[in-house]
Amino acid sequence: MGIILLRHAPPAAEYHGRYNGHTDIPIDPTLFDETKIAALAHQKFDRIYASDLCRCTETLRRMGMEHFTTDPRLREVRFKPLIEGKSFEQIERMENFDPRALESMESWHAYVCDEPLEMFRERVQSFLEELPNDETILICSHGGTIGMIRSLLDTTPASTPLGYLDHHFLG
Repeated sequence: MGIILLRHAPPAAEYHGRYNGHTDIPIDPTLFDETKIAALAHQKFDRIYASDLCRCTETLRRMGMEHFTTDPRLREVRFKPLIEGKSFEQIERMENFDPRALESMESWHAYVCDEPLEMFRERVQSFLEELPNDETILICSHGGTIGMIRSLLDTTPASTPLGYLDHHFLG
């Protein structure tokens, strides 16, 4: 079995570097870089899964993949309403910003997310537990969700998050 994790295509530039979470933002077709996914174009997958948000479903359709299963457990983490859609610079300027939230990943998660870290982990883990062990699987999802999958399955810690249309193989 092998799992290939694919981060969705970029949305419009105005959404880059923002905490977009559950906001259903379309991709920007003019920013779709086919060279980044060329290696995936001719690969055969036994199963293809995607977050149910259009950033992911539009990415797969743009790649010519029409037969995939959406699963809301592959959504990005849910951010607090005051955080959703904001950039870090905007968050940093908020009246209630607490720089101590930056002391650890856990404290930052608690500060910006409406979904507790353990619930996010359990949501992603429940999806992973249902995957077959003997198939090649493509999963198109979001940066935070892919990071969580990597932390749950990959023995090599992720040094950098995936950029738009980047992919990572878990063997």
